[in-house]
Amino acid sequence: MHTKAKRPWPAQLSLAIALILLMAGLAVARPSFLNLANLVNLLRQISINGILAVGVTYVLLTGGVDLSLGSVVALSGVAAASFAHPRQYGLIGPIAMGILAGAVCGAANGLVVTRGRVAPFIATLGMMTAARGLALLLSGGRPVSNMATAFTRIGGGDIAGVPVPILIFAAVALLSWILLRNMKLGRYIYAVGGNENAARASGVHIRSVKMAAYTICGAMAGLAGVVLASRITTGQPNAGIGYELDAIAAVVIGGTSLNGGTGGIGGAILGALLIGVIDNGLDLLNVSSYYQQVAKGIIIVGAVWLDRSKERS
Repeated sequence: MHTKAKRPWPAQLSLAIALILLMAGLAVARPSFLNLANLVNLLRQISINGILAVGVTYVLLTGGVDLSLGSVVALSGVAAASFAHPRQYGLIGPIAMGILAGAVCGAANGLVVTRGRVAPFIATLGMMTAARGLALLLSGGRPVSNMATAFTRIGGGDIAGVPVPILIFAAVALLSWILLRNMKLGRYIYAVGGNENAARASGVHIRSVKMAAYTICGAMAGLAGVVLASRITTGQPNAGIGYELDAIAAVVIGGTSLNGGTGGIGGAILGALLIGVIDNGLDLLNVSSYYQQVAKGIIIVGAVWLDRSKERS
């Protein structure tokens, strides 16, 4: 007599349940958590890490990694702020410069990984240092301020009551979901991460796919840098420290494998929401920022441990 095989419990469903339980617990401990103002502020804060998480999903799906995200955010923010002064380049100029700066950094990462055959960890670690140095050089080591009002509305304004950063995050997530699920590049990205040799044998140009993944990731970091600079009204060369860890943790928590080939945008969004809710909840509970760093470190290690456990099973 054959026994019916149990279906595996969907990882994203487990994460969604954990997120709901966490929010319910915070609502009991601090009723102010459910205030509309706090929830809107929470989503505004999550949007930047969410954009980064969506971007790094492309790279992780190919089996790579990008440790330069935080530094690229800083460099892109400084680049955008340098072109955002009143009556100079309008609104498109600084946005384009910020995204372009990020895309160039991402393309450089992809070039070193694919052509130079340098391990992604080392290549992006080098970019982490180089981009931070370029941000300091470009800004002279000082925050770049005096921005046009139109530019600062990107991070601080809203449309029909919805903060602009949330709308940008939603648009980025939706477009990326469509690309990865319904377009040829998306299928190639999954194929490269799942089995690079099989993808090559099937005619997939591995280098081009990886270059595209790193460039898109860099462009997303550039967009996040633009949003951050607009929100804090300065191009801060020391911004973005540790952002790459939050983004990677969000994606891995969301079910994307560090070995590539499995995962997606939905999990990255849930992971970013979970990390954002934890940060916000700890703030409301008046937990010291030192303990918050400890908690975040445990979450990152736990996420990687869980990923490795799934790979072995």
